[in-house]
Parts: sequence; C-alpha cells; structure tokens
Amino acid sequence: MSELFDRIDALVASRSALPPPPERKRLRQAHGLTLDEVASALDVRRATVSGWEAGKTEPRPPEREAYARLLGKLAELYPADPNATVPVEGMPVPESFSSAPAPAAQARPMPTDAAPEAAAATIERNTPTRPAADAVPPAAAPRPTRATKSPTSASRRPAAKKAAPANTPAGTPAGGTDLRFENGPLAVVDIDDDGQVVAYCTGGLVLEVPAKSLPALVEWTLKEAKLGAPKLSGPGKDADPLLVLTEAALKRYGLPAALTDEERLAGRIPEGHKVVKQLARADWKLTKRGFGPWTRIYRPATGSDRQCVQLCIPSWNALDSRHWGEAAQLPPSELARVLGVYASRVMTPRGSTAVTGLELMTALHPPTRASEPDADGRRHSERNPGSLGKDPVDCAPCEAPDGHPLLADLPRFHVRGPGEKLFEEAYDWARPMTDAECTLRHLVGIDVNMAFAAGANGLTVGLGAPTPVKAPAFDAKLPGSWLVDLSHVDLSRVKVGKDKWAELDASLLPSPFTPKGDRPEGPAWYATPTVAYAVELGYDVSPIEAYVRYDNGRYLDGWYQRLRDAYLATMADLGVHADMEPADFLAAMDGYRDRDPELAIVVSAIKATVKGGLGKLRERPRGEGWKPGQPWRALSRPTWRPDIRAAVISRTRINLHRKIVKHAAFTGQYPVAVLSDCVVYAAGGASPLDFLPYRDGKPLPGGFKLGINPGLVKHEGTQSVLWGEEVRERFDAPELNLARYIKDGQVTDKDSGE
Repeated sequence: MSELFDRIDALVASRSALPPPPERKRLRQAHGLTLDEVASALDVRRATVSGWEAGKTEPRPPEREAYARLLGKLAELYPADPNATVPVEGMPVPESFSSAPAPAAQARPMPTDAAPEAAAATIERNTPTRPAADAVPPAAAPRPTRATKSPTSASRRPAAKKAAPANTPAGTPAGGTDLRFENGPLAVVDIDDDGQVVAYCTGGLVLEVPAKSLPALVEWTLKEAKLGAPKLSGPGKDADPLLVLTEAALKRYGLPAALTDEERLAGRIPEGHKVVKQLARADWKLTKRGFGPWTRIYRPATGSDRQCVQLCIPSWNALDSRHWGEAAQLPPSELARVLGVYASRVMTPRGSTAVTGLELMTALHPPTRASEPDADGRRHSERNPGSLGKDPVDCAPCEAPDGHPLLADLPRFHVRGPGEKLFEEAYDWARPMTDAECTLRHLVGIDVNMAFAAGANGLTVGLGAPTPVKAPAFDAKLPGSWLVDLSHVDLSRVKVGKDKWAELDASLLPSPFTPKGDRPEGPAWYATPTVAYAVELGYDVSPIEAYVRYDNGRYLDGWYQRLRDAYLATMADLGVHADMEPADFLAAMDGYRDRDPELAIVVSAIKATVKGGLGKLRERPRGEGWKPGQPWRALSRPTWRPDIRAAVISRTRINLHRKIVKHAAFTGQYPVAVLSDCVVYAAGGASPLDFLPYRDGKPLPGGFKLGINPGLVKHEGTQSVLWGEEVRERFDAPELNLARYIKDGQVTDKDSGE
C-alpha cells in the first residue's frame, strides 16, 4: 500500500502548480536570491533555473515539487498585483501566483492529452563558442510529439502559435537568450492534416506559416519567424535561418518532390523553373550553386543588414544517409529535434557534413575583423589574427595533388614518387598471423574515438604561405613539409621514455612513416609530426630541404573543442559518460544507439563533420569540365589547405603508432591489422579487457585506454581467429586487412578485390 501512496504522491508532484515564468524571476529577485543559490538548493544547474525562468524549460519531478514549494513561500512574502494574472497553460494557478501581462506570441489552446508533452518541451538556443559547463543540452528535453486532435476542436494544433510580429523589439534579456532568434536556429516546414502550412521548430514549438509562395516564405522567415543563431566568434556573422522543406511543403510551393536524373547530376533544378522565376521577380538571388538540395536565397547585404535564408530539401538527398542515417525519413517534429541538437551543439548546417565542418572553422576564426579607429574615427577591415585570412595562398609543389596548376609543366603521364609528393594518409596495413597468435581464439578490434579530431587538438599549423628552405635544421615546432631520409629508423630498438629503450620485433610492426606500413627506402616528403616522431624514437634527422610556414598557430583548437563537446554531450545523453570504469564503459557502449536512435544520428553526423571538414581542406575537382593543369573552384578558398590536412593525418597516425609501440613494449603483443583508427589484436578472450593491460583499474601510461573521450578507444568488434584465417584463405590473401571487417564479419568478393 505504501508503494501505491508513493506513486500517488509522485503523480501529484508531477503537476505541482507553478506561476508563469516572469513571476518566477520576480519572486526570486524580490527575495534577493541568485540563480546559483536556487540551483544549489534544488541540486540542479544554474542554467536549468535560468531556463525555467525564461519559460524555455519546465521543471520535472522531484525538482518540480520543491521548486513549487519555494515559489509558493516567496509568493506569500511578496504578493504581486492580483489584477495581472496569467495562468500556466493547462494548470490551475493559486491566487497568490500572478505576473505581468502575457507576451504577444501566445501558444494556441491544446488538447488535454497534449498538455504534459507541450509543457515539458524545451528549446536550446544559447550557442557559445564553447558550450558552458552548466549549459542545458537540448537533448535533455523529451522528444517533441504531435498530439492527436481533440474531438471537440478539430482545428487545434499542439504548441502551434503565430510568429511574433515584425515590429517586436529585438534584444538579449538577462537570461542570455537572443530574442532575434527566439524560435531556434531552424524549422521543418510541412503541411498538417488541416492543409495548413506549419513550421516545426526545436523544442516542440510549431509555428503557423501564412506564406502562400516561396518568396513569401522567405520574407516571413526573415521578418516574423525569429529563426537563426548568434555568431560563434566576435568578428563573425550570425547564422542564417534554415528551413527544411518536406515533400508536402515542396508540392505546396510548386517544387518537385524529387529531382530527375538530369537534375540530380546537375545538382539543381533548371534556371527556368517557375519557382526560380518567382524568386527573381521578388528581387531574391541564388548563389552559383543554384536551386538544389542546399539552397541559399539572399539579397545583397546593406551595411550590417544581412538577408539570407537557407533551404534544406531531404527528398533531394540533402541529408546523405551515409552520415545522417534515416534522418530524411523522420517525421517533421523528430527531424527538427535531430537537426536542432546538431545546430545548437555544432552549428546550423550549411550543406553536407563536410561543408559544415569547413564552415565551422571559418565561423570560429573569421578571416577579417574591424580595425581600431583611424585618425578620422573610421574603422577598416583587417585580417583577424589566428585566421587563414580572406585570400587563398598557394601550397608547396610537394603538397599539391595531381593535376594542380603548379604541376602543369610535368609530363602528362608522370607519376610522382615519395621524393616529389607529400603522401600523409591514414593507415591501411595488415600482416599474416604468427603461429602463437593462431592458437588464440579471438580477434578483437579497438577503435580510437574521434581520432582525427584528437589529432587536430593542440596542433600548430601554418596560417600563411610556405617558405622554401635548403638543408634546414629540423624544428619540431615549425609546421611544414620536409624532404628527409628516415630509412635508418629501426623499430627493433626504440626510445619509449627518457633514457629508456625497448627491444621490439620490427617485422610485426607497421612503419610509422608510410600509410601502408612499409619501411621507407630513401628521402621522402613528410609533415612535421612525422619527422618529429622519428626524433622522439631516438634517431637523428637531416632534412635536405623543406617548405616551412613561419606564420602559424593553433587554428584548429576551437574547432576541436566544439566538436568534442558536441560529441561528449550527445553520448552522455545516450548513457555513455566520461570517466566511467572500463567494464561500465563497455556495457554502456553496448547498444547505445538503440536507446535513442535520433541522437545516435547526431553522433554519426558529428563524426562525419570531423572527417569531412578535414577532407574539404584538400577538395579535388568535381567535374565542371575541369582538365589537369587548370585551377578548380576550391582553389579560390583560403580554406583550401592540403598542408593542414596532411599535418592532422600525420599526427593522428603517429598518435596511434605511439600507443601500439607502448603496448608492444609492455605486453609483447603486436597488432594483426590497422585501418585508419581501428587496430586488431589476437587475444584469448572476446573483450578488449582480455588484452589491454589494466592494473588496479588504471591503463598503461601512453597506451590504449578505454573511454569515450577523443583519443581513447572503444570496442569495435570481435571475430574468431578461425574466421580470420578462413577469410584470408578463401581469397588467397594472407595480408587481407581484417580491421575492415572486424565489426560485423561480413566480407564480400567486391571488398576483397576479386
């Protein structure tokens, strides 16, 4: 019976009456309480209380009952004007609870069964350069759900409201929310059951859209919708609002639900399409990309007044399934949640995850800033320190990919070797198993979390053009490309600490200097981290020549930190936290995607943003009639920097090799295969804990450590040793890279090159 009473008490507490948000803040301030004091008393974060007072979130049990009790006592001490009462939607309010008049944009009445969901819906709009430690993650909110219609009021829509009038004053209140972007960074535009155009925003908010045409939709978005996000850096620009158009919305606005084969190849609909003409007649312009899956519609900026709206069209393959999973098939409210979490933690998508990854670099380090006032009091545009600037710079000849204009004088079929071309790529190495390894039962794969992001952390990269130098002394702090002979580095005897050397079996280790793990045979071009590792292993180096960059800095630090925080926050929402014990971490990772498939999509998109953004630094020609020796579009960007990409990949590969060497020196175990950030070992058990050397719960210093932080490792997959030998025998490939298939064990003839 006591359990029954407890459930009844909890049910009552879950509906504890609360005053409206403005009254909550008034009562706290009337008693001289700070947000920190209230948060400490309720054992919640400061930002949580701020969200309650701003009306962006609603407290849940057990905090709700305690918060209601606090406000009730304060209301007795500081009664408000009883003539200005605004009831909390769907709940009775005591006479002592009153507040100022309601805001202009009121939510519509909701069906009774929708009230709890709408009352608990939240919206995340505070997007600093690096999320504050006490920031409330948007995923903490329940999934926005659309309730069924009330039989007595068929026209009602849950949480639907009209956008604020265009003349609503903008500004940022004390709570930190930018009122210009009150409704979040984006909205999914759809048609409801009544045929009304509605916009699903983050946090479960649904706006009525009065626009009858696409030009009108753009106008409404800029003037009334209050969509967008504040800039990530002081000299930067606010994020443009993003509209995601469903198939129903496409049909309503005269656009095709899918592109034809010809349009898909072109990446856009024809310029003569009626909707494109409508935009032109309304003085709206499109970028050179045209009207495609990711479309930017704008008018030239006048001063600081920027007018631009971006469209995302999932049915035109805007959300690549390789990176966004099944996001394109989600209902509008759930898609708004997925994209909203990504937008608040990373940035509002600007295109593919690769494009967004590159745009994030620029958003965190804008190329220019306003100068100090001159003698006449005027400010001018100048380069923003620490950025890549606004003008592109030429790469060094060794850093140029094949077909680059710098190589136009080479013979047509000339193949550049290691002494002519910088070739820093991720590992793809494997070896036959030893007899001892064949007696073990399992092959266990471990995967480095966010390996390339970790490789970018703290890395000094060039910001300006390269300077050629002959016979330079190597400087590990100077980013650049070095022509040096590392064939003398012997992995059978390496330095693993101060005045500490280890004897290893070099035949069982990949070389750290080549992606295929082969020992170099002579001079070759390497990025700074690779040459620095040769010195770390205890060997002298004598560069023949180099291209170094004296203008340098840690350009990617903020980029790494933001993506790391986004990844860790989303994984925490999925039940995987930092600093978990190894066994608990492995258990938490098992099936984490099934706990919330939508947030799992966000995790995949964050990872793709890292790899894609780095890949864009050396973007190759994409058709457009390009011929070798001619420039292509990407070369006009200051962010076309193959040297930065090479440095990150070099450091990532070296980080992995360092852990492999530490592990081998301590345990005598060597990897069977390495692919990018995945390493496979033969082991007696099926778990990473069966071969990773933990002592009293502590990992090997400098070796592999289980955990969710970037640079730590997780379990990638386990197969049997018999499976590995059978696969290699079937394809007569003793060095087939088993790391490629360790996750699920599926190998096809196509995968094996047959």
